[in-house]
Amino acid sequence: MPDVVNIEQAQAWNGPEGTHWARNQDRWNAVNEGFNEPLLDAAGITGDHRVLDLGCGSGQTTRLAALRAPRGHALGLDLSGPMLAEARAHAEREGITNASFTQGDAQVYPFEAGAFDAAMSRYGVMFFADPVAAFGNVGRTLRPGGRLAFVCPADAALNGWVAAMATLHDFLPAGDFGRPGLPGMFSLAAPDHIRAVLAAAGFTSVTVEQAQAYGTWGHGAEDAAEFLLGTGPGRHLMEQADATARVRARRTLTEHLRAHEAADGTVRLRSTSWLVTADRPAGPAGQSG
Repeated sequence: MPDVVNIEQAQAWNGPEGTHWARNQDRWNAVNEGFNEPLLDAAGITGDHRVLDLGCGSGQTTRLAALRAPRGHALGLDLSGPMLAEARAHAEREGITNASFTQGDAQVYPFEAGAFDAAMSRYGVMFFADPVAAFGNVGRTLRPGGRLAFVCPADAALNGWVAAMATLHDFLPAGDFGRPGLPGMFSLAAPDHIRAVLAAAGFTSVTVEQAQAYGTWGHGAEDAAEFLLGTGPGRHLMEQADATARVRARRTLTEHLRAHEAADGTVRLRSTSWLVTADRPAGPAGQSG
């Protein structure tokens, strides 16, 4: 892997967290894929575009971008070796030849200047050690006038999975899913902070719009509870509790999720996110590095 400054994240995504997401890629896509079309539309991808997918994970969004640019190319970048292996295998099975994947840290990756028409990300830009430096590096690899589009979580209280996990506070240590402005899942939850970061990184025409989608977390409340407790935040909380507390937490979470079972048995929770777009300046400012 090229140089990495986000050591903690690199260790996590090449350890248990990356293995979990690679093993459960179809389930995570079912949770998040409601944002795919809005994201791809916002990125403005056309038939011959060169697209960079930041934090591509197992590559679903990269492959979709490649399909929208049949005469172009989509490159997926991620820290996680296990997830990138799945991404490459999926692209090969689906016969998508204009997508490729590479391992690296977007903050310091040695991108070629002006190499891409668009950069995009579905939940892959919240963990940068230095967001201004990272977005600045991404901006330099966009051509003048190129577009950045990404989806990131809005306020934690507006997300159904957080509300579900909050039911466990009587049994497990209170989970801290991060505060706006600090590294973590909700680091970009404040729109003013998003605008300030992107402006400092050299972007213009920043838009921040709320987007909502319902994701499928499981088939039946028991299955969804097991999945939620197997995520990084869930494992962290459960590991700090004794056996009795873990049993009570699992039972409580399952009962909460029963209220979200659809007629077909699937458990669907609402995610509330920001859909963000920004442009690299088309004039001399966009050519500075």
